[in-house]
Amino acid sequence: MENEVHLQSRSRLQDYEPIVGRSCLEELRMLAGGLSGKIVQNISSTFVGGGVAEILEHMVPLLNQLGVDARWNVIHGSEEFFEVTKRFHNALHGKKERILTEDFALFSEVTQQNLDELRFYGDILFAHDPQPVALIAKKKEIGRKWVWRCHIDVSNPNKKVWEFLRGFVVDYDAAVFSAPNFAQQLPIRQFLISPSIDPLSDKNRELDAETINSVSTKYGLTSDKPMIVQISRFDRLKDPLGVIEAFEMVKKSIDCQLVLAGGTATDDPESEEVFEEVRERAEGNSDIHVLLVPPDSDLEINALQRAATVVLQKSLKEGFGLTISEALWKAKPVVATAVGGIPLQVRNKFTGLLCYTVEGAAYALRQLLSNPEYANRLGQNGKEHVRQNFLITNHLKDYLLMFLSLGQPSDVIYL
Repeated sequence: MENEVHLQSRSRLQDYEPIVGRSCLEELRMLAGGLSGKIVQNISSTFVGGGVAEILEHMVPLLNQLGVDARWNVIHGSEEFFEVTKRFHNALHGKKERILTEDFALFSEVTQQNLDELRFYGDILFAHDPQPVALIAKKKEIGRKWVWRCHIDVSNPNKKVWEFLRGFVVDYDAAVFSAPNFAQQLPIRQFLISPSIDPLSDKNRELDAETINSVSTKYGLTSDKPMIVQISRFDRLKDPLGVIEAFEMVKKSIDCQLVLAGGTATDDPESEEVFEEVRERAEGNSDIHVLLVPPDSDLEINALQRAATVVLQKSLKEGFGLTISEALWKAKPVVATAVGGIPLQVRNKFTGLLCYTVEGAAYALRQLLSNPEYANRLGQNGKEHVRQNFLITNHLKDYLLMFLSLGQPSDVIYL
């Protein structure tokens, strides 16, 4: 079975120079030179849907352009396996889930199948999130350097699930977390590396007004009303029903429209069910637009964010929430819940407004919709904040430094 993705470079490294400067690119080339002859093998659960796949889709070709032999494989699993790992995901975020002994047994069974089928050829094996974590069992046979990348917030995990996974994590050479408050006590080296957006991708590049207007027209959106937009996978942890509730509060005093747009992922069996719940809740309200967009709709997502008056991200739990950096890069004012990695991106009253409840979200939305000058100032601050911290070139540098340091002794390294 084919489980390696072959990616074509969409952007040339030199195209980033006007955004980040020549010295940044020269530094990346210098660091990459230290990895000559090494293969970095990324392993994740899916090629499409979700932030991990999106980051790797852009990261791997750029590493290759820098002269680093980076590749990407996915594990195989049944729908039942991904239902289990979705429950693990929720439980690691602190959500109450019924985890059975059989779930751990199925996880181990599918892991063994992948251990038998997957070809392990990397000098550095880079496993992303819980689904492939137990592949570390192969280390006893082949050695090499192994890194586990945790993209989710495990600051308050279900103890039963975390202890199970921790038993594998401790055998890695290092673990990577997205924020300081996500990290756990581990006897291995830890790196703190923020995720990133690609400013030249279809989802983030500049668009002309005609393209933005055509997408708005396609989805029946009007230009005569302010538009609140939340872009995220249909997931209960993104609280789409809470978003509708907040919108209805705002609507009582400000005539506006709401767009809830997102997709599903092959490793998230719940998403279609959540989409139906949201569509049913919004039924009958012509100012609420619930849009199911396929994975190849980056240009449309970009246009929807650029058409937005305010971008909302009302997550109950969140790993990092890159849709926020996407919106800030477009200089959009953002209202977001103060969970997970969101406060790293939204500095309250400087790059956006943080909230904690449905009522708080409604209050912040009203504040921005009624004060466009203030909203614009937050958006401009937000764009510069992303330029300095959350672009893919920053991310590349952090990964290159991490790969280079794997042979060096250390306890905790902050990047």
